[in-house]
Amino acid sequence: MSEKRKIIIITDGDEYAKRAVERVASEVGGRCISLSYGNPTLLTGPDVLNLIKMAPYDPVLVMFDDSGLIGEGSGETAMKYIASHKDIEVLGLIAVASNTRQNEWTRVDLSIDREGKLTPYGVDKNGVPELEIGRLHGDTVYCIDQLHIPLVVGVGDIGKMAGKDSADIGAPITRKAVELILERSGFNNEQYNTPYIEENMDDFSEI
Repeated sequence: MSEKRKIIIITDGDEYAKRAVERVASEVGGRCISLSYGNPTLLTGPDVLNLIKMAPYDPVLVMFDDSGLIGEGSGETAMKYIASHKDIEVLGLIAVASNTRQNEWTRVDLSIDREGKLTPYGVDKNGVPELEIGRLHGDTVYCIDQLHIPLVVGVGDIGKMAGKDSADIGAPITRKAVELILERSGFNNEQYNTPYIEENMDDFSEI
């Protein structure tokens, strides 16, 4: 029996997100499924699964995007297929905020604001903490609560956040979200270490 592929799901897929996720994946020793990007995601679940299995090593960062469609769109259909597949282990999910207020929201375990600080509140598109604890509004979050993801981390618009998550500076907010998921999941890769997370473990105990 083959070992399950270990992935991190990201609910954003525009060009800015693609550049940010590709850079973070390379820096943490993972792989990014670049072909899953799109606004919306056009690949089917089986298409994405094949690409994940082709990746030479884990963790595999996979983007899904519904482009603001209300209800379950193509990106979420593919995401549900992947998250529930027997050959996949989802280490965590990065839920990306948007300006939508069409009852599209999800519970998050914690968020990371645009200053890189952990918060129990949701954040908005710009990475600014909102008023609701554990709730984030976004475009591709309709079905997250159904998926039993071990850790859901909320962030602002990946690759943006007023320039504070730009790929040109290493997408530090996205990287911190990925590092947090890897740390909490117990993912072990000898080629990867997480000094930034280890130095800030006191922050996590309060969330």
